Parts: sequence; C-alpha cells; structure tokens
Amino acid sequence: MTVRLIPLALRFPPIYGNKKYRTGIILAKSLFELPPTASISIDGDTRVFPINRIFCVGRNYAEHAAEMGNTVDRSAPFYFTKSLQSVSHGQSHIRYPTGTQNYHHEVEFVVFIGEAGHNIPAHAAMDHVFGYACGLDMTRRDLQAIAKEKRRPWDLAKDFEQSAVIGTITPKKTFGQIGPQKIELLVNENSAQSAYLSDMIHSVPNIICDLSEYYTLQAGDVIMTGTPAGVGPVVIGDKLDARIDGLSNLVVTVEP
Repeated sequence: MTVRLIPLALRFPPIYGNKKYRTGIILAKSLFELPPTASISIDGDTRVFPINRIFCVGRNYAEHAAEMGNTVDRSAPFYFTKSLQSVSHGQSHIRYPTGTQNYHHEVEFVVFIGEAGHNIPAHAAMDHVFGYACGLDMTRRDLQAIAKEKRRPWDLAKDFEQSAVIGTITPKKTFGQIGPQKIELLVNENSAQSAYLSDMIHSVPNIICDLSEYYTLQAGDVIMTGTPAGVGPVVIGDKLDARIDGLSNLVVTVEP
C-alpha cells in the first residue's frame, strides 16, 4: 500500500500580520492505487512533459465551423476539456470506442504550457509556451450531435479513453514562429484534412491570453487548438497519419 503525504493547513492561531502561519504534514495510507500521471515524450530530451490539464478550443477554423453547420464567433474562443484518462501517447493503435456508430478524426496543433501565469497579455503569451505536437481529438460524433440538440455538455462525445491522441513534443525554440505551417491528416494514405496554422481564427497568443482570464495556467497544461475542415468517420483498420510541418508525425491505427 502506498503512503501518500497529505498537507494540512494548521494555524497556530489563525492570525495575520507578522504572526507565523505553519503547515503540518501527516502520513496516511492510500485507499487504492491511481494510474501514473500522463506524460509526453520530448524530441531530443530524455525527460518527459507531465500533463496537468487539457483544454480544447472549438470551431477555430472557419471552414470546419461551416461544415458542421455552425457560425464562427470571432469575438473569443470557446472551450471544452478532456481528462488525463483520455490521453494516448506512444501507442501504435487506438481502440474503437463503445457507445458510438460514428467515430470521427480531428487533427490538431497541440500547445504545451511550460510556465504558469494568470491574466497573461497576448504580447507575453509565447513566453509561457514550452513546445508543440501533433494531436488527434477523436470524437463520438453521433453523441455530440445528440448533446447539441439537447443543449447538453459534450463530455460523452469528447472525453473518453484514447480520445486525446498526442505525438512527441518539439520544443518551441526548435519549431520557430507559428505561421504558414501545413496541418494535414492522411487516412489510409489519402488526404482527409488539410489547412495551415495561419488559418486559425484565434491565434495561440490570443487563446492563451483569453484562457488565462478564467484559469491560472500551470506548467503541464495542454491546449488543443482546434481542427480544420475535412473531419470524418473512421472504421476499424483505418490508419491515421497526422502531420504538421516542423513536428514529428503522429501515426495510429484503429483497432477493435
């Protein structure tokens, strides 16, 4: 049984000013084991990037919004989240999930936060970025359609095991400036999605600026920045090859 350290705030007494505030620690046995924290490998580095939270940007490419029958809100991004249990990294296969008959691919440019911040101005946002990777926001599209119709959250459609497929991180200084890099997904070697990072409605600095108004971003936070047009269904046996200029390819096959 693992022994975990549990911090307890102990004030002796709870007075402010020059009076001291102490923190005590007790030892307690864990009731059960939890899976290790999800982490992502880094190109050219023996260390890994531990994931804290995953934020996702919706409708960040105009043509994708149009193909889904949505209008584009250019005033501000909107977000949904994925849990750590959704992360798949370093695996050559992903399982076709239960509960859906319409499982879709969405290729994404993934941003990794390396420095904490709150109310980050757009001009300083890139100082908080560690690096980037290719990603796939796998989606139960039929469940998303039901959620939209009933005006319910998208959790069942977006947050499930292996729904956040993430490739190897390329550090920011190696990748360079975000701009005309091509983002593309091949399905069985045929191009399904293709656009440029410059096509994003909300840029990475503006996303970080906006998101940090609502959350104190932490090192380890991940932002999936939206998908271009061309999303579509996958079936068992399909090979997905996500590509972004300057990043390592992400290749997985769908299995039963």
